[in-house]
Amino acid sequence: MTGEKNMLAGKAVVVTGAGRGIGREIALEFARHGARVVVNDLGVSVNGADSGESPADEVVRLIRAAGGEAVANADSVADWTGAHRIVETALDQFGRIDAVVNNAGILRDGMFHKMTEADFDAVLGVHLKGGFNVARAAAPHFRQQQSGAYVHMTSNSALIGNLGQANYMAAKLGVVGLSKAIALDMKAFGVRSNCVSPSAATRMGDTVPVATEEQRLRAQRRQSMTADTIAPLVVFLASDAAREVSGQIFAVRRNEIFLMSQPRPLRALHRGEGWSVETLADHLLPALRPSLVPLDRVSDVFAWDPV
Repeated sequence: MTGEKNMLAGKAVVVTGAGRGIGREIALEFARHGARVVVNDLGVSVNGADSGESPADEVVRLIRAAGGEAVANADSVADWTGAHRIVETALDQFGRIDAVVNNAGILRDGMFHKMTEADFDAVLGVHLKGGFNVARAAAPHFRQQQSGAYVHMTSNSALIGNLGQANYMAAKLGVVGLSKAIALDMKAFGVRSNCVSPSAATRMGDTVPVATEEQRLRAQRRQSMTADTIAPLVVFLASDAAREVSGQIFAVRRNEIFLMSQPRPLRALHRGEGWSVETLADHLLPALRPSLVPLDRVSDVFAWDPV
C-alpha cells in the first residue's frame, strides 16, 4: 500500500486467521508498511464450523486495491500438511518468508466439569498445535536465511485467568511456552519469537455470556477496544526495528501496551534437615500466605477502563 513508511518493504509474511477481526487488521497493517502478505483463513465460525464464507479473499482485494501484494490461503493450521502449504504459498508467490503471525483460533467455552474431550482437543488443535505446525513449517527457511520473526497471539485469560475456558487457557498458556522455546532454540539463527495478548472487540469476545451487570459493563468496555489498535505492535515486533526483542509477552488494551511478567521465584523457604509433611504444615503456609497468588480473573487485574 502507498503512503505509509515502508518498514517491511520486500518482506513476505504469513498471517493466520486473517480474514476477520484482529488478524484482518494485522494483515492490512503489514501491507501498509510494504510487506507482501499471505492472508490465511478457513472462513469458519467462532467454534470452528464451516461458515461457507471466504473472508480472506476480501482482505486480499483490499490490499491489492491499495497497491499492495497479497494472496489468500484457506488451509487449516491444525493440519500438518496444510500448515506447510500455508508457508509454501509465501515461497511460491513471493519467493521468501520473513515473518509468521500465529493468530488463528476458535472458542468452545464451557465450565471444566462439563467440558468434552472433543471441545478440549479442537481448541488445542487450532491454537497450540496449529501454532506449532505453522511455526515449524517456516523454521527451516528462517534457519537457512539466518533471520525471521514469529508473533504468537496469547490471551489475558491464560496469563491471568477466566471462567469457563479451560481449553482456551491451556492452549494460550501453551502458546507462551512454545514461543519461549522457539526464541531459545532459534536464537542462534537470528530468529525471534514473541507473544501478544490482545484486548479487542472481536467475534470471539462477543461469545462471552452477558448475564450480570458486571458482565455487561465488561462487554461495553470491550467494545471500545477495536481490533486495529492491536496491529501496530504486531507489525513492529515482526520488523527489523525489534531485532533485539525476543522471548517476551506483551499485552495491548486500546492505547495501552504492557510488558507482562513471566514466572520467577517469589519467596523461598529453607530447612537444613529437610521437610516433612508436618513441618510443611507448620511453616509453609504462615511463611508464604502473604505471597500466594490470588484466584484473579482478567477483570480483577485490568479493573480500569481502557485509555
